Amino acid sequence: MSATAGSVGLSETATGSAGPAGPAGPVGSGTTPVVTLGTRDLAPVFVRLKLSLLRNGLRQSSGRTVVYVVSVVLALLIAAGQLLGLILLRGNDGATTLVVVLTALVALGWAMLPLFFASGDETLDPSRLVMLPLRPQALIGALLAASVVGIGPLFTLCLVLGSAIAVAHGAAAVVVSVVVVPLALLVCVALSRAVAAANIRLLTSRKGRDLAVLSGLVIAVGIQFINFGIQRLNEAGGLSALDPVADVVRWLPPASAIGAVDSVSDGAYGPAAGQLLLSLAALAGLLYWWQRSLVKLMTAPDGSTIDASAGPSGPERKESASGLGRLLPEGRTGAAMERSLRYVWRDPKTKAAWVTSLAIGLIVPLVNALQGNGSIYLACFAAGMLGIQMYNQFGQDTSAFWMVALTISSTRDAYLELRARAFALLVITLPYSALVTILTAALLGDWRALPEALGLSFALLGAMMATGAVASARFPYSIPQDSAYKNVAPGQAGLAWISILGGMLGGALLCAPVIGLTIGLHVSGADGWTWLLLPAGTAYGALIAWAGVRLAAPQTASRLPEILTAVSKG
Repeated sequence: MSATAGSVGLSETATGSAGPAGPAGPVGSGTTPVVTLGTRDLAPVFVRLKLSLLRNGLRQSSGRTVVYVVSVVLALLIAAGQLLGLILLRGNDGATTLVVVLTALVALGWAMLPLFFASGDETLDPSRLVMLPLRPQALIGALLAASVVGIGPLFTLCLVLGSAIAVAHGAAAVVVSVVVVPLALLVCVALSRAVAAANIRLLTSRKGRDLAVLSGLVIAVGIQFINFGIQRLNEAGGLSALDPVADVVRWLPPASAIGAVDSVSDGAYGPAAGQLLLSLAALAGLLYWWQRSLVKLMTAPDGSTIDASAGPSGPERKESASGLGRLLPEGRTGAAMERSLRYVWRDPKTKAAWVTSLAIGLIVPLVNALQGNGSIYLACFAAGMLGIQMYNQFGQDTSAFWMVALTISSTRDAYLELRARAFALLVITLPYSALVTILTAALLGDWRALPEALGLSFALLGAMMATGAVASARFPYSIPQDSAYKNVAPGQAGLAWISILGGMLGGALLCAPVIGLTIGLHVSGADGWTWLLLPAGTAYGALIAWAGVRLAAPQTASRLPEILTAVSKG
């Protein structure tokens, strides 16, 4: 159901049953009394609106219906399993620590949810309601009632209920739990809605869509940290290692509500009252923040209503727009570098690929170093991940590549274009690879191996630049822009695999001389000379990258029509 349909339903509720014009006023007055709606009137309408949105969304396709039903079944099974597990945890020494930390993590998830999945729920966008004659106070209560309808609230309710049962001992604790369970749920929901209302204009903009594209990365990175935390807990001997954290978290809403149940079970009624009041105050504060955000959203102008002439103009606008260009070389090289760097910052697909490579390139060596089983040579993983960004350079331009193709009329033009793109990548990859290597050496305490690890990283980076340039000319493919989850156009998956896997294998082979020199120095016992690998690897990487670009330039110039056709298919 769209906002228009919702407006019709709300208008009918506002006017009552006396007809479209509402209750009749004095004859000849020409006015209609204003009907003020409260939460009691609006809540049923908004709940029906939420259900209508869900029902109409499922009607769009059978595939969406199947996915939703499967997700509901899985969520219910997981919720039932965690509820049973928490109930069985009752009486365990670590129960309080677990449920308090778990409740805090769930609240954190509710706070982050609208930042990444705002487009997945139309009711998260209160800007759809700004044209309706509704007051924020009543609107908040109605939206809050509609917010507890869904899989997420049901999942959270099961977790909070199980947590309360796990720590509730005695009649007083059970009575407090009756208040705590809905309170904790409402705090989570209000937190999510307040964050969404405060950031809705950002979330519905291009930058907000960028966040949605990066949501998978955040989940993947979060899983890595959770895995690392579980391993640390196992090494520390169980949940007792989390006791200091739980002692702090139990005073933070909504975990403080669960802490109040535990405090009542222990007979500490004073701390329990304080923890319960903290959760109530948090709910009141979130509702107030939510209301202020709604008032601002409904009354303050946004970018579509502000006069464009109010911004910088003339020399000021020209100066602010050319800030990046002033730092780059002049001519074609600087222009191509600036274009590539702007793609990294502005294009959602390119940005997602870069952030993924930057995050994974940092996580793999550092997590292994923190676990005590890492090696400084794993820092080369960062150079390898970033070097992949050199592949399919022209596919990243999509159909806009034809404007670049018009400027390439010779091998010299192709060489300058590829060289500038490689320079743009090196602006980020060189310092980042050095930073990851230094951090890995610091965590391992292996400063002696730092020069050779840096040399290997720079050699690998140069090899990836070389093979990436050739692969971009020989195996270009299109990147669809209509989907956040498709990175290859239909029918071009084979080209993508050949480009990436073949190029990576070629890059590893090109690094063989530097790898062989490293092994030779260690085998011969000449460890004192390993520092030579830094200048040798750097020079070799620069040489091989130059050779790769020179080799790819004539192929690019001669295959421009094929490249343009391949990258425009998406």
